Amino acid sequence: MKTPARWFNRLLLVLLGLAFLWFFWLLGWVLFWGWVNPGTTRFMELRLAELQVKNPQAQLKHKWIPYERISPSLKRAMIAAEDAKFVDHEGFDWEGIQKAIEKNQRRGRFSAGGSTISQQLAKNLFLTPSKTFWRKGNEAVITLMLETLWSKRRIFEVYLNVIEWGNGVFGAEAAARHYYGVGAGQLGPEQAARLAGMVPNPRFYDRNRGAPGLARKSAIILGRMPSAEVP
Repeated sequence: MKTPARWFNRLLLVLLGLAFLWFFWLLGWVLFWGWVNPGTTRFMELRLAELQVKNPQAQLKHKWIPYERISPSLKRAMIAAEDAKFVDHEGFDWEGIQKAIEKNQRRGRFSAGGSTISQQLAKNLFLTPSKTFWRKGNEAVITLMLETLWSKRRIFEVYLNVIEWGNGVFGAEAAARHYYGVGAGQLGPEQAARLAGMVPNPRFYDRNRGAPGLARKSAIILGRMPSAEVP
């Protein structure tokens, strides 16, 4: 007769084996996407499923564009808005995380995450918007994989091409055409700053493009852009 301790040990081995397979599967995709552009992401799949509940024929707006064809203004705007230390850190901005923790403590709820561009990309590629310890743990592991196996330029290129920018709108090219009717390479500084300001809450700003808060954020981003360092 097996003792509870032996059952526990077997269960632990099974869980460790499943975890190993999960992270090996993730590693395979990270290696593959280091050379091949992702056609879709976990976030895209989730948003498309939501849209198709209301309209079974709904499709996402998304078109891949090479890094060199994306406006330098948009690159600077995104660094200025989302991760000023992107080219220097190794995936995590510890000072930013500490500030986010202090902000959350003051507000008594989870409102700020302190996530870097690398962390945001890890979440978009593989995970969900949920704010659980399990998701954050997975996000950290994937972030380390990205930072170890990809260049900063590749991380930033994929990020700019897959993040959400509106209701069913993903990536810089689709966003530029959705909001301004031009390609991502034609965006000027003011347009780029406004798009960067939308990233934390893209579907809200898609519905409320004249929101005064967005104008204030855009002005701040515009002022920071000259000092932004891009890969």
